[in-house]
Amino acid sequence: MVAHATAASGTGAAEEFEELRPLLFSISYRILGSVGEAEDAVQEARLRYETSPARPESAKACLSAVVSRISIDVLRSARVRREEYVGPWFPEPLLTDPYQDPERSAELSDSLSMAALLPLERLSPLERAVFVLREVFAFGFPEIASAVDRSEAACRRLAVRARRHMDAGRPRFEADRREREELARRFLDAFREGDVDGLRELLAADVAMVGDSGGKAPQWKPAFHGAGDVSRVLGVIVLSYARIGGVMEPRAVNGQPGAIFRDREGRVINAWALDVVDGRIQTIRSVLNPDKLGHLGPVADTWAILREANQGPSRHTFGTPEPEQENRT
Repeated sequence: MVAHATAASGTGAAEEFEELRPLLFSISYRILGSVGEAEDAVQEARLRYETSPARPESAKACLSAVVSRISIDVLRSARVRREEYVGPWFPEPLLTDPYQDPERSAELSDSLSMAALLPLERLSPLERAVFVLREVFAFGFPEIASAVDRSEAACRRLAVRARRHMDAGRPRFEADRREREELARRFLDAFREGDVDGLRELLAADVAMVGDSGGKAPQWKPAFHGAGDVSRVLGVIVLSYARIGGVMEPRAVNGQPGAIFRDREGRVINAWALDVVDGRIQTIRSVLNPDKLGHLGPVADTWAILREANQGPSRHTFGTPEPEQENRT
């Protein structure tokens, strides 16, 4: 990464950074699994870049290296917190990936899914960064070596180890994205209509419904398994949302079909991400931890919502979002 003598600060550097910001966020988010931490890492990379005394030969290579190193350091400190986390840990839900290469949009969306990000938790911070840069963004090993401050040979070994770990947990998705989205639409329509039998028909026999509350939101238990148990839970949730006048927004969550649930005031209750495999809903991942929802808008008091939902018969119609509510995210 050869630097020229001209200063990196100024209008030119700022423009270069803004062009690369979406890519930098996408790299950092995949390494960290946190929207807030990724945004902080990108901002720190900007400060370092714009105050550098020299302009690099490649702004993309330089900034990708800087944000990767910052993200690795953040992840090292975050791993202790995640080991102490209460219940299942999921990445913070992301509604859109700001970086999209049109030729690789489907591949990039799948790499963003919670099913793809969760196996990354098994990797060391260095392995995770190397895997993301190589397998997701197709960086060359010379660029990766510069980014993680290791030799090319060491990076190749890290990539092999990471790929071996990841292959064991690589997610399967419906091959046809349109079929996946259509099945998810039918599932969410059945939920909105309170059609529990319709919901059950769309569930895989071994479906799992898993929640990440971090101990900070009401939750019966972290996971339910099997179409029978999951459909019964969904039936209770349908009634609860009807009682509180809840609103469901079908959205792409981490590049996969999903939904954001709000109370009647538009405050966020939780987010769902759906995995579709072999024409059925295979996994429902629900993020309830309020600390992970704040970037989606004002967050509801879920304990108060639970008390209201338990007060008696439904007094409201389960809703769909008004246009202005959809635009809040």
